[in-house]
Amino acid sequence: MKHLTIKFVLASAVLAVGCGGAKEKTVVAEAIKPVIVTETTLHDTDDPAIWINPSDPSKSMIIGTDKDVDGALYAFDLEGKIIPEKTVKGLKRPNNVDIAYGLVVAGDTLDIAVTGERFTHNMRIFSLPDMKPIDGGGIPVFEGETGVEFRDLMGVALYKRPSDGAIFAIMGRKTGPMDGSYLWQYLLEGTEDGTVQATLVRKFGLFSGIKEIEAIAVDHELGYVYYSDETVGVRKYYADPDKGNEELALFGTTGFTRDNEGISIFDNGEGKGFILVSDQQANQFQVFQREGTSENPHQHNLLKVIKVSTNESDGSEISNVAFNATFKNGIFVAMSDNRTFQYYSIEDILGELFQK
Repeated sequence: MKHLTIKFVLASAVLAVGCGGAKEKTVVAEAIKPVIVTETTLHDTDDPAIWINPSDPSKSMIIGTDKDVDGALYAFDLEGKIIPEKTVKGLKRPNNVDIAYGLVVAGDTLDIAVTGERFTHNMRIFSLPDMKPIDGGGIPVFEGETGVEFRDLMGVALYKRPSDGAIFAIMGRKTGPMDGSYLWQYLLEGTEDGTVQATLVRKFGLFSGIKEIEAIAVDHELGYVYYSDETVGVRKYYADPDKGNEELALFGTTGFTRDNEGISIFDNGEGKGFILVSDQQANQFQVFQREGTSENPHQHNLLKVIKVSTNESDGSEISNVAFNATFKNGIFVAMSDNRTFQYYSIEDILGELFQK
């Protein structure tokens, strides 16, 4: 187990009055430190997802991307150790990863991990917890788009519709049009031969055209999808393709050093909670109100800014599950650009916002 000792300093000037008159004094606040730092990947970490073991949460896994032409999906245990037999190597630059539970494939009910290979333009799907491919070698997405970057896969988020259990993959790319079709949504269905097929059901999502869209997150319970339009803000839509393509909110438009990035959603019970968004270049996360206000469920006010020990964090994930004695109220996992992922306790990361 490793413990990160790097400190980031947040300084502010205040006035102290004494017999010598007023003078400036520097007040220093240290960044929150992780409980655990994972073993290093080979190339370049980017995005984590949390697979919760239904029979024993202490045996859950963190699945993290290593984005390179010789990339991988790394499997880590809750001690931050790499699980070699469940790590998938030889992937062509997987950027982001997400997990869904309960996809029926050839009569079996499987949990799945989904990523996108940027250099092949293929969606890749693996069964959990064994991390075996069930995609026939890859499923082409963004077919028919012209220009390589319009098919270079980056973000992915999975949505399981409560009404019928249908599972969808919402895919993003390096760049795309500004006309409201940047993201493509696919219905995932198991086949009798034991693989998964993907059917395009929706194109949606405005884009500023300024930088790119990578971070995508879904609130399954409330039925929303959020994504970071980098340097602009966080956009919000319905996750259910049958509810239309109206943009519901654009928030987090101020206060970011440059890029708004990784998004994770904490369920605090009864539809309440928090949306954590990485302020990437500031090494901190901005925390917004998940449920909105009583007047407007799409008004997501800023509640807190959390200084952390990650560096240039692209991706993150959070869970309220009681995993073990170390993470008894849940876990927050964030990527750091030193080829690691950092694990934080919920009490440390949310502080006074967290209620048991």
